Amino acid sequence: MSHVPSEEGGLSEAAPDVNNQDLLDNPAQKTGNAPEDQVPHVVDEASPSSTSSFELLDMDSAPATYREVQPHWFFCPRGEDNTTWLPFSREDSDKLENALNTVGDKEGDEVVIAVDGERYDVHVRERKRYAVYWEQGPTEVRRCSWFYKGDKDTKFMPYPEDFCKRLEEAYMVAVTLNEWKTKLEFPSGETVILHNPKLIMQYQAVGLQDEWQSSPSEQTRPRTLKRGVGNITVEIPEGEPEKVDHLVFMVHGIGPACDLRFRSIIQCVNDFRSASLSLLGSHYKRAQQDGQVGRVEFLPVNWHSALHGDATGVDEDIQRITLPSISRLRHFTNDTLLDLFFYNSPTYCQTIVDTVASEINKLHTLFKQRHSGFNGAISVVGHSLGSLILFDLLTNQRNGSNARQGVLSGESLHHDTLQDTLTRLGLQQYLDTLQAENLDLESLALCQDSDLKDLGIPLGPRKKLLNYIRKKWLSEDSKNRAGRLPPGIQVQPEGSSDQDGNQSSAASKRRAHFHRAQSVTSAVEYEYFDVGIGQTNGGIAKGQVSINYPQLAFHPQTFFAFGSPIGMFLTVRGLKHIDPNYSFPTCKSFYNIYHPFDPVAYRIEPMIVTEVDLEPMLIPHHKGRKRMHLELKDSLTRMSMDLKNNVFGSLRTAWQSFARIPVAALPPLDEANTTIENDLQESQGTCEEAESSESAEQREQPEIKVGMLNEGRRIDYVLQEKPIESFNEYLFAIQSHLCYWESEDTALLLLKEIYDKLGVAFEQPQQ
Repeated sequence: MSHVPSEEGGLSEAAPDVNNQDLLDNPAQKTGNAPEDQVPHVVDEASPSSTSSFELLDMDSAPATYREVQPHWFFCPRGEDNTTWLPFSREDSDKLENALNTVGDKEGDEVVIAVDGERYDVHVRERKRYAVYWEQGPTEVRRCSWFYKGDKDTKFMPYPEDFCKRLEEAYMVAVTLNEWKTKLEFPSGETVILHNPKLIMQYQAVGLQDEWQSSPSEQTRPRTLKRGVGNITVEIPEGEPEKVDHLVFMVHGIGPACDLRFRSIIQCVNDFRSASLSLLGSHYKRAQQDGQVGRVEFLPVNWHSALHGDATGVDEDIQRITLPSISRLRHFTNDTLLDLFFYNSPTYCQTIVDTVASEINKLHTLFKQRHSGFNGAISVVGHSLGSLILFDLLTNQRNGSNARQGVLSGESLHHDTLQDTLTRLGLQQYLDTLQAENLDLESLALCQDSDLKDLGIPLGPRKKLLNYIRKKWLSEDSKNRAGRLPPGIQVQPEGSSDQDGNQSSAASKRRAHFHRAQSVTSAVEYEYFDVGIGQTNGGIAKGQVSINYPQLAFHPQTFFAFGSPIGMFLTVRGLKHIDPNYSFPTCKSFYNIYHPFDPVAYRIEPMIVTEVDLEPMLIPHHKGRKRMHLELKDSLTRMSMDLKNNVFGSLRTAWQSFARIPVAALPPLDEANTTIENDLQESQGTCEEAESSESAEQREQPEIKVGMLNEGRRIDYVLQEKPIESFNEYLFAIQSHLCYWESEDTALLLLKEIYDKLGVAFEQPQQ
């Protein structure tokens, strides 16, 4: 069954009534189903953009030679939307065409071809496209050779494959016999007329038209057909390099939407990836030509769906207590803003960090399977709340050999066996269940609540068991924690006793250091506030509520934070100062990137360097200049400063002239002239000396070392606002928090950091 375009641009199902023998015998056949007398009138009303006078001429004098059309493969980006079709790159289209020619279209084993940088798999026989790294329904794929465009359409749409096959057969007969004005009729009443090789039109049957059409001319308005992708205006994307130099995981913030267009994290990361590919071609062109540069792969990490899914039931619980008024606003609040409160809840914070870590590890494993030759570094990016989640995860990573051994070392519970522990807790009835899965205490400590739930263990016993193991490990491990503290967080020396014999606060500070240096399980104890960092710095009560931070399967090279509230959250947790010697246990570089009008973003450097007021580093424009309005602003500022200095200098000179000795005491005229000249020379020399010393001071100003979070380099980087944004910063506040996904300046900063560490030269494109 073939598909025929409907009036709305869709494709209605119908099979064309085409008889090749009839076409050979009488190519100019007419039938009564289509209005024969209306055909010339319809041609006159065709779109001017699709027809011209020379196309209406008969082509008898110059018979064309038939050449088989070269098909191109298209895909539908969204399964529910069948009106948008995008072309594959030429490289991917050729791979799909070769695979089809090799195996044919007959039934058999499915042939799978990786496309779009191996982020999607196309099942050639099924004509479906499946996402590899994220959850997305399958979308349709077409092998296209014929396209149509209505008079009001903006671009050509591909026909279904069987429809293209029928059109191609009729076209071949018409070209071979050089007989045109061939009419193809369909059971639905629609008609396609091949006037000549350059003019092929489709006419909608009158009976299928909408009864609300205003005039007969609109009822019979034709659609233009084009053969081959080379005859239509379509932008075919360039193929991506196979070599991947660097892998980046990107974690979203609150809510399911990431920008003002309410796009998902998948769509936003796709845009960021496209921007990076374009920037590689412009700023690393020579390195690409020499084969030094491949590409950077960006993969989205989605945790919102797991938090708001059926597994937690939190949406159902919140909905029961939500007021019925202003329902849309309340739904938006429940779906987005509540994520902030969920992360501050120990219960749901555990769900969020588990989801983020497990999703990153799963994507990492899958990527290594599909790119077995990849040996590059890996970085992480967090936007908004996602940056805070990554900050807490990286703060609580283990460094060294213990990092790959899971939550527990073999010494944590070496005095107990699984049977002893279950007997002590009164849970011995679950011994057979756990032993059937070959679980001991060490492997049990690696289990999550959901794992024990799958084994059929009720909520009470599994919570009791997991809490006991974590407490046991925490008490055992605190005895030898000092030897593996991260750099910058060390045990302070014993404090001296005061006059009353009371110990100083050094002991409690030392406990806080131990507490925050723990990289996996962090007990929430409001009593301790010192140099520690991360979720461990706060809680709702003093007790043993703990967050079990999972371990990542790799050591990130760089952590990029977009529009991050990390500084605010650390301050709210009671942390006023970050030790300059502190660095993440497994990640050596950290960049805090923000827009100047972002209401959610906060700085990090003032928490490290408190004695100096540092301006953030201005991120250069990706075209290698400062924005024009910022240049003008700086010029006006310099002019006003120069004007003010000149005015003050003139006033100072005038005051000095009034304060000179009286006229009666003035020396003779020659001496006076000499004195005035000397004064002028001295004052001029003083001004020149001051200016030269000031410029020398600016040139020789030493680079300030901003702690070890970014290996001594600057941390805070600010984007340049656009000219329209500078008129009213309040109007663009929300947009400023969501601008990072489409910012080429941000993408270029990431690429420069990545390829600088690979030793690849950066090229500034010529203006």
